[in-house]
Amino acid sequence: MVDMDRITGAAREFGGKAQSAVGDLVGDHRSQVEGRFREAQGRAEGLAGEARDAVRDYAETAADYAEDAYDRGRHVVRRGARTVTHAVEETPLVALLIAGAVGYGLALLVHGRR
Repeated sequence: MVDMDRITGAAREFGGKAQSAVGDLVGDHRSQVEGRFREAQGRAEGLAGEARDAVRDYAETAADYAEDAYDRGRHVVRRGARTVTHAVEETPLVALLIAGAVGYGLALLVHGRR
């Protein structure tokens, strides 16, 4: 999507060039200066529009990357959950001992050694 500042900036720049050229032909110093000023305004407005377009494009790209990372993370978590579930089903006693050891370790961390 093109920012409107780029379009109006190009139009203003073109109008400024035309006014400056007419001022050059006629010899009107004021028209020359005003034309060059409008031309510079248009160029600045066009650059601002280009910057907005670039920021918008980068934001869309970043959002796409974030969505891809989220999807990949979700798949990794699902795969890990299936692996853990399978391991617990295969060896429930070992899983129970590991869960107990983790619980004991967390209790020590929370309550500290006395």
